[in-house]
Amino acid sequence: MGPGAAVAMFLAFAFAYFFSALLRAVTATLAPVFSAELQLAAGQLGLLAGAYFLGFSSMQLPLGSALDRWGPRRVLLCFLAVAVLGCGAFALARGFVELLLARLLIGVGVAACLMAPLTCFRHRMSTAAQLRANSWMLMTGSLGMLASTLPVQWLLPLIGWRGLFAIVGLLLLLAMAALALAVPADAPRSAPEPATPGSPPPATAGYRTVFGHPAFVRVAPLGLVVYGGMVAMQSLWIGPWLTQVGGQSPGDAARGLFIVNLAMLLAFLCWGLAMPRLTRAGWAGERLIAWAWPLGPLCLAWILWRGSEAGAFSWALWCVSTSVISLSQPAVGQAFAAALAGRALSAFNLMIFSGVFAVQWGIGLLIDALRAAGWPVAQAHRLAFGVFLVLCVLAGLWLNLLRWRADRAATAGIAGR
Repeated sequence: MGPGAAVAMFLAFAFAYFFSALLRAVTATLAPVFSAELQLAAGQLGLLAGAYFLGFSSMQLPLGSALDRWGPRRVLLCFLAVAVLGCGAFALARGFVELLLARLLIGVGVAACLMAPLTCFRHRMSTAAQLRANSWMLMTGSLGMLASTLPVQWLLPLIGWRGLFAIVGLLLLLAMAALALAVPADAPRSAPEPATPGSPPPATAGYRTVFGHPAFVRVAPLGLVVYGGMVAMQSLWIGPWLTQVGGQSPGDAARGLFIVNLAMLLAFLCWGLAMPRLTRAGWAGERLIAWAWPLGPLCLAWILWRGSEAGAFSWALWCVSTSVISLSQPAVGQAFAAALAGRALSAFNLMIFSGVFAVQWGIGLLIDALRAAGWPVAQAHRLAFGVFLVLCVLAGLWLNLLRWRADRAATAGIAGR
């Protein structure tokens, strides 16, 4: 594949992923509108936002098998057709249950928007090019989340949230046309790769092998709690923190979310530029994560300590510090044979988005329970986020503990020879 064709393929994938990320994060901006118009409690708001991730995560295991069997181009086009229907249903919904089902359908439809390109990159690009392309796909996602803040806030008086979802549905149809033109046809399924000692699991391996692989087990809690929690905060709970804890207006909160997502866009841009050099220097994804992950919990502890004084710049610092966890995704993909990449990446994505759903809904339920017990709204948010902080620390310690055990076993094996 020539450079021009590779760029066109990347841009087609990125265009679709942009709208996937916008749909994921837009509930943070629309939360005040839904709360006022539909009278939603925090638990209902968390459930509505989390329904996207429930639909998304429910598709990950069948998606991985489909990507390995039929290829990314064909699978992504089929899934996006469902997303278009979901956007139309959301725009026409009249009650909470209808919105919930439509959001679930949207989550199902965009479930392949990142896994399809990552699988395609695993087959068609070198390791260094994959790391760069993966980071820049996440940068595109940050751009979509950026568009879900101030631009959406500006459009709401003109087209309303129903018109917004109708327009996104039409743009997803345009994305399908771009993918059909720019992404090469899926190659026939190749024969299984021969197994050799120390090689990645063969293509004939199933999800049991993926979930039991040491590379997966080490980073799975980080994907579930930290990576999933980062997305949960960006796509919902940073907005309510800014309004209900910080006392900001919805417009100010939208501007704050714009700052957060701009910081993430720049972070992923820098990761894409830096990772090939870091990899050549011996700083593989998992090693870098093991050293850098404590920065995220430290930033979050600082936010909780500051309370109402912690604004958008504090949250942007936390997100950037936590973004190192995103390197776990390509690390998992490279630990497996190329023909198993779809299942490996989708299995890890299942962990991430199961975590998003659990964190979004769980924080909402905990806030509601604390408010019912008489806690002030700001203190309820701080305690709920404090529980999340404890889980983040435990997930990071899990990675370091398993790495220490693996290094110790390797040292003992060398000494015994």
